[in-house]
Amino acid sequence: MTYFRSLVFMLILAVTTVLIVLALLCVFWLPSRQRRLFVMPWVRFVMWLIERLLGIKMRLHGAENIPAVPCVILSKHQSAWETFALQTIFPLTAFVYKKELHWLPFFGWGMKLMPFVAIDRGAGQAALQQVAERGAQRLAEGYSVVVFPEGTRVPPGQKRRYKIGGAHLAAAAGAPVAPVALDSGECWSRNAFLKRPGAVTVSIGPAIDPAGKTAAELSALAETWIETEMKRISPHRYRHAEAHAPAETAA
Repeated sequence: MTYFRSLVFMLILAVTTVLIVLALLCVFWLPSRQRRLFVMPWVRFVMWLIERLLGIKMRLHGAENIPAVPCVILSKHQSAWETFALQTIFPLTAFVYKKELHWLPFFGWGMKLMPFVAIDRGAGQAALQQVAERGAQRLAEGYSVVVFPEGTRVPPGQKRRYKIGGAHLAAAAGAPVAPVALDSGECWSRNAFLKRPGAVTVSIGPAIDPAGKTAAELSALAETWIETEMKRISPHRYRHAEAHAPAETAA
């Protein structure tokens, strides 16, 4: 049954992605915000499909922590699930993504028509500047900017080095940081065809005020909160590592 549901979901997603991008191309002349809002019914439909067809529900904690102003969202990234879910949790979002995705038929074309932040990851320091400049513009336009600081999808229970781009944007723009922990990989593994029924926990931490903080300090605060929260919402993923951690020596 899981295989059948996953197959039907992927077929519907593929067809509707082509349809929404074709529709988007027909209204390319609309202002960017209208184009952004134009795709939201499709995003909500996909989330409805994920819940009703795949049986993947969402448990949301910390909704009261969502800033009332545009913010920089630093989120854990385990699957494609959160690329849909975060759009429905936060009022108006713009994602930071690698511009190489523009080459993907339909999906990439749709991304290019969105008021997102496309960067050249191979540009080194210039990529950091791209995030700061284009991200600040999106914040000024009323969008919250979504950044996956680990740079890619990371399996449950693992972590990668947190990149400073999102924190640099928050520090430069004076925007609050919303740290987000989630365990979507428990139901929807990276590059996995099969999606297992279950509940994804999304936990939003208290907003981090950028005033008086460097980008490095903001990044460290967000990383500490996210990784600590991950151990709370996915304790089974960390028991083995903690059991084998070296014991503290007595003073």
